[in-house]
Parts: sequence; structure tokens; C-alpha cells
Amino acid sequence: MSEVEQTDVLIVGGGPVGLGLAADLGARGVRAILVEQGDGRIDHPRANTVNSRTMEFCRRWGIAEQVRESGAPPDFPPDIIYLTGLRGHELARIARPTHGGRAALPHTPERSQRCNQLWFDPILRGLVRSKDSVSLRYATRLEEFSQDADGVDAVVRDLASGDQRAIRARYLVAACGGASVVPRALGTRMEGMPVLSYHLNVFLRIERLWEHHRMGKAAFYIFVNEKGRDASLIELNGTDLWRLGLAFGTDRAARERVDVPAIISRLIGDDIPYEVISSLPWTCRSIVADRWSEGRVFLAGDAVHQHGPAGGFGMNTGMGDAVDLGWKLAAMVQGWGGEVLGESYQAERKPVAARNVAEATENMVEFVDTPDLRGIDDDSAAGAALRETVGAEIMRNKTKQFVSDGIALGYRYDASPVVLNDGSAPPPDTAMIYHQTSRPGSRAPHAFLADGRSTIDLFGRGFVLLCFGGASGAAIAAAAAARGVPFEVAAIDDDDIARLYERRLVLVRPDGHVAWRGDGAPADPLAIVDRLRGAA
Repeated sequence: MSEVEQTDVLIVGGGPVGLGLAADLGARGVRAILVEQGDGRIDHPRANTVNSRTMEFCRRWGIAEQVRESGAPPDFPPDIIYLTGLRGHELARIARPTHGGRAALPHTPERSQRCNQLWFDPILRGLVRSKDSVSLRYATRLEEFSQDADGVDAVVRDLASGDQRAIRARYLVAACGGASVVPRALGTRMEGMPVLSYHLNVFLRIERLWEHHRMGKAAFYIFVNEKGRDASLIELNGTDLWRLGLAFGTDRAARERVDVPAIISRLIGDDIPYEVISSLPWTCRSIVADRWSEGRVFLAGDAVHQHGPAGGFGMNTGMGDAVDLGWKLAAMVQGWGGEVLGESYQAERKPVAARNVAEATENMVEFVDTPDLRGIDDDSAAGAALRETVGAEIMRNKTKQFVSDGIALGYRYDASPVVLNDGSAPPPDTAMIYHQTSRPGSRAPHAFLADGRSTIDLFGRGFVLLCFGGASGAAIAAAAAARGVPFEVAAIDDDDIARLYERRLVLVRPDGHVAWRGDGAPADPLAIVDRLRGAA
């Protein structure tokens, strides 16, 4: 074994969560090594939605335009169509007015985009490789690790050569799924339902499918038959790539017996040419880890939360984990952050994951109230009446699965030890609707400044104190300087933004969440700064 290599953070797992964390650390100048036992290639479509909050992170990292230009074209309809068949009957059409394109929304400068991991991961990989402080190593597997009070000792193996290498890191983050060696070594238990249902995803090439039917272009076609939901067909690139999703309930053996050509023929017809590129079986779960960290080792992404894809919450929840960890690890490495920052990670992110897992699991339940769907595809008055009833039920029960700005932007860190709650009442917490607020723990609101930037663009490097109405931030700034905390003061002379932010002084963390607010300087600014940097 060669000489021990030194780094600040060792990241295990090269999916979007690991790459996102590496990019965030690299932007802060933190030394990091990312190891991934695969070769980095994505040969089967996985996560498909980059929600508006993740797009805000991409905006911060300078890759938002790349994401918008990849995957589905901006003008491709993001609609969801429920139907009996591509040549059958339409039941319901759910529009998603906040998805796709470039126009800003009242609550965010970044719309949710449909960019599959086929393209999203390479964009993140390119970003990580541009960071001088980060080393990206594929075909490298973590073999073992141990930790002490000062750091983590790890052994990794180069799978091409078979050579082992020792790494000494100040912190380790596992973003490599629940089956890896790290969660097991920590004794992490997954709480919830380890098996909801068994599934098969089929990666297809079908040229200009919409020219062969009358339903029009859509991001999702969700098929319904007499037994209920049948299958789903998801557009990936706006031309020829699709993902067919098949569900088998709790009958795992049915997945092995499935006749894919017969299903494709039934759903899209016998006369449309197609190519099966690959198939991937997977298991739908509803689980959240009981323990997210121990000492200097942290877990993120699928290592601590797993659920079904309904709603597109999985990868985006993991990206929230990465951004929460990024600034905290940087603060502890750079010496201005205290140990409570590490402890705050689980306190902040576990409730968010539990909320999102519960919402995704609810989205997986039966989508209509009508138990008897016999005749739903019949060309008869009775068939038409049934379709009208079912369509109304779909719109009532399923819209929140696809229009979920509250999930994307409305999560809060109410119980965090590094947020100073001011006792104000929280806004409504709903899956569909996001309510902007500067209440501590919440994402700081978006508004456009006079120079064309968003308030979102002010955040990301260090703490930012927004001052309205001539309020002075000098006392808090001096306290931050005394503790070595990266800190900026931004005076905003705009009455509308002042009303949106609700207080004359609003202190925002590096991750864009409000840490403290008030109408005047606090009596003990040092105590405030110490609390927020995790030293008290």
C-alpha cells in the first residue's frame, strides 16, 4: 500500500448527490476526493426531474443553462396525459405551468426542468472536474474505514489495477446507497416499508412517436385499463428516447415473466417501430434512516432515504442533503464552524426526507376512487360517462404529484440548533403551493433587484445580512469578523422586497436559508454568531 493520502473530505459515491457535494466543496476551496466504483457512465435513464430548488443550486454553480439545454427541449410540453391507450381515449391532462422554459416565476428565477441523469450527471461531472481542490476517481471502491476524534482512515481499491490506497480524511460522506459498507458500519437502520412494489423500467428508442397517434406531445403518458393504472411512458429527449415503466405490485416473480413486446404492442400499437435499449428491475421502498451521521462520518441521498419516483422528489431531496452538508463541512474544515454544525445536519434534513418520503408514498396509492373500471375504453355512452368520472378523480387526486412547488421550495429547518426561531407562525405547508417567507429556517425569498439579479444570487459564499429601511448591520458584521465567519452586508432600498422579507434585518446562511431576523441589532451579536456557526 502506498503512502497515506491526505484530504479534507472523502466522498463515497459518484451519483448526482456525491457530485453535487463535491461541486459545492470545490466552489468553497475545500480539498475533496470522490471515489465511485462504477465507471461514471449512465446507460439507463433514472431521475428525470431537476426541480426549481435544485435548479437554484445549479444557478449558483454556473450550470443552470447547461441543464436547461439538455434533455427535453424547452418548448416540449411538460403535460401529463392519463389515457386508455395512445389510440384510445384521453382521461385527463395535467398541465405544469411552472415547468420548463426560461421565464422566471414570482417565487423563483429558475423553473423546474426535465433533464434525465443521462445528461445531468455528465454536467455535474464536468463541473467537479473544473474544481482544482477536488479529485474524481472512478473504478475505485471503498474497502474499509475507521474513525477517531480527529479524522477518518479509509482504504480504497483501484478496480482496474487491484491496488489499494490509504486515505486520511477529516470527514467522510457516503452518498452511495443503503447497501454500501458505510451505513452498515454505523449500524444505521432503515425505518419504514422496505418493499412497496416491484417494477421494471424499459429504455426505448421510438422515433417521433407523436406522429403515430392523436394524443399530442406530452412528457408523461400514463395508461389506465380496467384494473387501474397500467404502465407509464416518459419522454426523455424530445425526439426518440423514452422510458416505459411497468409495475407488478408485490409479485416479484411477475417481473421475471413479463412479455415486454406484448405490452408495447398493446400500449402503442403493432405498427410503430421501436428498439429496446436496456431494461432495469427495481424495488420501490418507503424508508428513512434512523441515523444520518456518527462522529466524522455522514450519510446522504439514497443512503438515508428511498422512495418511489412519483413526484420526482428523490434526487432533489438528496441534492438538498448535499448543499446542507457542503457549507457546514467547509466551515468546520476552515475553522470558523463548530461541531454543532455537524450535529445539525440530521436535525435539519431528516424531517425534510420524512416529509418527502411520505408524500411520494401517498402518490403511489390508487389514483381513482371508482373501484369498477370495466368498460373504460368502450366507445359507448356508458364508457364516456365512466371516463368523465375517472378523469375528474385523476385531476383531484393526482395534480399535486406533478405540481409540487411546496415540496421543492417550502421545506423548513424549524428544529435546527443553528437557526434562531423568532416564534412567528409558520406559513401553510402544502405539497402544491409554496408560500414565500423570511421566517428563520425557511429558504430566503426570491425577488429581482434593481440590477436584474435575484436575491437568490446574493447567497452561497458566506453569511449575508440583508438590511432594509436604512437598518445597520454593523454590530453583527463586527461579531462575524471577530469569529472569522465569511460575511457580507447587502443594503436593499426597495419597499416591495422589504415587505417580502418582513424584517429590517435578515441574516441568510450560505445555503440560502434564513438563520435569524429582527428589526434591530441583537443585544449580544457575538452570541448570535456563535449559535449560527455551531459553536454554542
